[in-house]
Amino acid sequence: MTFSENEAAIRTLEDRFTAAFNAGDIDAIMQNYVSDKSFVLFDVVARKEYLGANAYRKAWVEMFSRFTGRPKITISDLNITVDSNAGFGHSFMNIKGTDTQGHPVDRTVRVTAGYRKIKGNWLIAHEHISVPVDLVTGKVDPAVKPSL
Repeated sequence: MTFSENEAAIRTLEDRFTAAFNAGDIDAIMQNYVSDKSFVLFDVVARKEYLGANAYRKAWVEMFSRFTGRPKITISDLNITVDSNAGFGHSFMNIKGTDTQGHPVDRTVRVTAGYRKIKGNWLIAHEHISVPVDLVTGKVDPAVKPSL
């Protein structure tokens, strides 16, 4: 595959992830990740690290349980660097929905991902999720939107 074909395959992977998230389909979400214990995620929630796909699956179940109905996600500003078997990307992801107390949720996170091509298929092998912090107050500001 050429650079542009690999980049297109990773963009398709992120589109599949978005569709699975918006459908609330955790099994389909997990099909986008390396399925073994080599997967690593540094999550913004509770400053937690997840090692392995099974641990991350549990996090998705918990996340969806905090919403009434299905939250929706959009990905913007996806930038990808890739060669024949490994790639990196960064983007903004915005999640909107209603929490179980009836409050609207509108959060933007920054995501950095590492991709691996395994048996011809691109998968997410590492993710790091963060939110902007106001350095003056030291408080997280998840409402900050990317400048477009």
